[in-house]
Amino acid sequence: MAEKEVVETSEAQIAVHWQEEGYYYPSTEFVAQANMTDKGIYERFSLDNFPNCYKEYADLLDWYEYWDDILDTSDAPCYKWFKGGKINASYNCIDRHLKDNKNKTAIHFVPEPMDEKYEHITYQELYVRVNEFAALLKDFAGLKRGDRVTLHMPMVPELPITMLACARLGVIHSQVFGGFSGTACADRIVDSGSNVLITMDAYYRSGSLIDHRQNADIAVEHAEKLGQKVDKVLVWQRYAGKYSAKKPMVEGRDFFVNDLLSKYYGARVEPERMNSEDPLFLMYTSGTTGKPKGCQHGTGGYLAYVTGTSKFVQDIHPEDVYWCMADIGWITGHSYIVYGPLANCASTVIYEGVPTYPDAGRSWRIAQDLDVNIFHTAPTAIRALRKIGPDEPAKYNYHFKHMTTVGEPIEPEVWKWYHKEVGKGEAIIVDTWWQTETGGFLCSTLPAITPMKPGSAGPGMPGIHPIIFDDEGNEVPRGSGKAGNICIQNPWPGMFQTIWGDRDRFVDTYFARYCKDPNSKDWRDWPYLTGDAAVEAEDGYYRILGRIDDVINVSGHRLGTKEIESAALVVGEVAEAAVVPVAHDIKGKEPDLYISLKPGFEASDALAKKISDAVCEEIGKIAKPRKVWIVKDMPKTRSGKIMRRVLGALSNKSDVGDVMTLANPEIVEEIRQMVQQ
Repeated sequence: MAEKEVVETSEAQIAVHWQEEGYYYPSTEFVAQANMTDKGIYERFSLDNFPNCYKEYADLLDWYEYWDDILDTSDAPCYKWFKGGKINASYNCIDRHLKDNKNKTAIHFVPEPMDEKYEHITYQELYVRVNEFAALLKDFAGLKRGDRVTLHMPMVPELPITMLACARLGVIHSQVFGGFSGTACADRIVDSGSNVLITMDAYYRSGSLIDHRQNADIAVEHAEKLGQKVDKVLVWQRYAGKYSAKKPMVEGRDFFVNDLLSKYYGARVEPERMNSEDPLFLMYTSGTTGKPKGCQHGTGGYLAYVTGTSKFVQDIHPEDVYWCMADIGWITGHSYIVYGPLANCASTVIYEGVPTYPDAGRSWRIAQDLDVNIFHTAPTAIRALRKIGPDEPAKYNYHFKHMTTVGEPIEPEVWKWYHKEVGKGEAIIVDTWWQTETGGFLCSTLPAITPMKPGSAGPGMPGIHPIIFDDEGNEVPRGSGKAGNICIQNPWPGMFQTIWGDRDRFVDTYFARYCKDPNSKDWRDWPYLTGDAAVEAEDGYYRILGRIDDVINVSGHRLGTKEIESAALVVGEVAEAAVVPVAHDIKGKEPDLYISLKPGFEASDALAKKISDAVCEEIGKIAKPRKVWIVKDMPKTRSGKIMRRVLGALSNKSDVGDVMTLANPEIVEEIRQMVQQ
């Protein structure tokens, strides 16, 4: 087996060994109906036309008053977009559509139990429900413009209703992912200074009705110990009029929303005329270390960016049925289930449960039932569906025109399966790269203009100008086959304004490393550090290699973990791969490779060797895994992400920390016995 030539790299760069894939082109039918077919958009959004180019996105919204400045850099890098403009996000997502589209479905809700009917909420019904709940929040809960409120809710229509009611009042919402513990919820209550918690009694997951209300007691109790008192807990009921949790409500603190709402029947609340730069919401990123960072997203800039990117990248038309399978508890759900699609008058699908319940065909049944034609999910979900139900998509009569992948880089082998089997060879794919902090897409192909390339996120979005630096701050040239730290040269409207209550941490984490002058008010001196490693091909397409922290330095060669995982997935039996660094006396680090197999295949030493050989063949012997561990399943979060941190701790015989919030905590002990015997 010939070893491929190893690219020599300095300590500051990352060796990249994979071959660029070929292009895939959209059909003429897709191009004919696309929202954006003008190749001139890249020129219009060039750095020469920055920041005025973003007026094009802002003009997709309705403003009470136009702005004085498109971009105010006086407090760089805490930028203010469309400063002086007056706007309301709730109005833009609902009210403005009523004249022509009040009878159109805004939200299709799919409950997890198979015997429960789908719920279809029109824009008129959404308007009524948001207004009545906004009146309750204002009158009963005493919430007003600028207050913060913590939401700890599952995937139900009451979640976007709550968010939009908050936005109507100018109340800053902070939604905590429903799968997080009461303690995690408390940390966010304390940091944001919320004194109202909005939750739900129960929800379905994997066929069970989960008692969610119990988390509220833990959250309130824990928050109080840390000095933040919650006065009111508002509890939505999964079944109106019926309480589905075990512990009794706390008198004087806990209230059923369903009981209170009857007093607000017919109420209408005039939307607050918010300053464009006023915060719309906080979204906490849960780092593996340190306290969570509250990313503060503004109103006008954020809404303009998600509306524009939903229209031009997601290609959402009012007549489309659009399903993003993310959870609204993450930024993808905020930007591309709620705010972006609804601002575009889309019909957006919300599914309560897991995509594999009661079997691997569930997603495609929902797609067939609702005639979904735009589908948006993460590589994690795609790999899971490929693993347990590779033949399922072919059994159902649905036709996607467009599919999105989001959340992490997608391996070329998985991309090709997604295109052929899920997209039936018809759908275009946009492989988007972005982050909680960025509000919306940073890199993506524009579906009717730039061709697709498996494994590559594509060029920078119009108006987004990436640059790759090495550790010394030198630019890594395009097409050099060398990677580095990908940064964005310029600000954009969707980017977060600051870390809530911690400007210093905001500057230190995202800007200090490559800042040219800490006193400068010029955006050119403040490149944004994404924290990801990437390589730029000769055609200007970017391939993301994972977090800078995930790079493994083997004998001075910096290898991206994503590349090793992609190489393992070339082996037909492999469903999922996860690479973690293990300390080595001489080499510094070497990779451990964890593998889960597709159904019907058995673990064996021969298969482990085949996988190891494939990595050496694809990348070179420098990347040879220390060990290939074939496990029954990977430790995963409730949203399906593989917890590489846990696997790394097992390989390095260190403390795995709290694993009880995992979807499958029992697997950790099973892997420990295998790895540490």
